[in-house]
Amino acid sequence: MSSTLFLAPLFRSSIGFDRFSDLFETAMRSETGASYPPYNVEKHGEDRYRIVIAAAGLQESDLELQIERDMLTIAGNRREKSNEKMEYLHQGIAQRAFKLSFRLADHIQVEGASLKHGLLHVDLKREVPEAAKPRRISISREGFDKPYANTVLLDKQAA
Repeated sequence: MSSTLFLAPLFRSSIGFDRFSDLFETAMRSETGASYPPYNVEKHGEDRYRIVIAAAGLQESDLELQIERDMLTIAGNRREKSNEKMEYLHQGIAQRAFKLSFRLADHIQVEGASLKHGLLHVDLKREVPEAAKPRRISISREGFDKPYANTVLLDKQAA
């Protein structure tokens, strides 16, 4: 019996999250059918990410990308051609419909998507606004030499 904890499923469907609890919650809610089609989540530098999905046999018109709130949904549905008569001797390339969902962290934006050589690339970037970035607050000794503002107000109210 092995006591190794495999954490890869925690990181598959969350992009840009650094909080373990959010990843754990997402993994607990993940669907068992989420392994098709195969995909990679890549990190390119500090604030850039890419999702690469195997989309063999699909065209741009067969794919739909949608963002709603913090959820990126990628759906694929092979459109059947009614005039195409095809008899397969062996069909190894799966062409079934799929739907993948990725929960995006705050300030993650989709920059674009491209389909090349049977791979769908979705580029993401973290763009944190200035107001949300951490600020350094300097500490000065001048505050100890000045009376507190509340003390001045209390003195005026007492008079």
